[in-house]
Amino acid sequence: MNLLMDPNVAYLLLVIGFFLAIIALFSPGTGVLEVGAIFMIVLAGYSIYNLPINAWALVILLAGVFPFLLAVRKSRHWIYLILALVAFVIGSIFLFHSDKSATAINPVLATVVSVIVGPLVWIIAKRSLEAISQKPKFNLEDLVGAAGEARSDIDRDGTVYILGEEWSARSSSRIPAGSRVKVVSREGLVLIVKPDQEI
Repeated sequence: MNLLMDPNVAYLLLVIGFFLAIIALFSPGTGVLEVGAIFMIVLAGYSIYNLPINAWALVILLAGVFPFLLAVRKSRHWIYLILALVAFVIGSIFLFHSDKSATAINPVLATVVSVIVGPLVWIIAKRSLEAISQKPKFNLEDLVGAAGEARSDIDRDGTVYILGEEWSARSSSRIPAGSRVKVVSREGLVLIVKPDQEI
């Protein structure tokens, strides 16, 4: 447990935990990232609880979030990202203090971690927001009447390939994989199909 009392280790655990949490937020999936984030943040929390913190440095770190969010939301606003990185570096270096010095975290470590993780999170957040804001490439109503191919046997439920995408499909009759199908209607994102020759 002495390793957890090292301010540099506590700082790294905290940064890794928040990094994993942010990635999990923008790309939810298996739960591995979420569990890893919680584990790292709990370990970092134990360390932080037992280490002396500079409250003003914590305020600077938190203040860096606002220009960071502006950098994510605004296009071509590098000044906000630079301001956020400066706040992250200063807040990180002075986050913990010791009896011997005002800084307990290695300044080189804090600078390198902030300069690497900050832009990485910025890129992930920016790309995720761009993906969310994109309009669909085609209108779902265009699917009705479109022809395609059964990718799996459709015995009530299955998968079809229509207009360059794979879709969940349903049919009242059995359709073998590889057969031509045509969409007769749509229920949400499930296509109702029949064999092409029956339509």
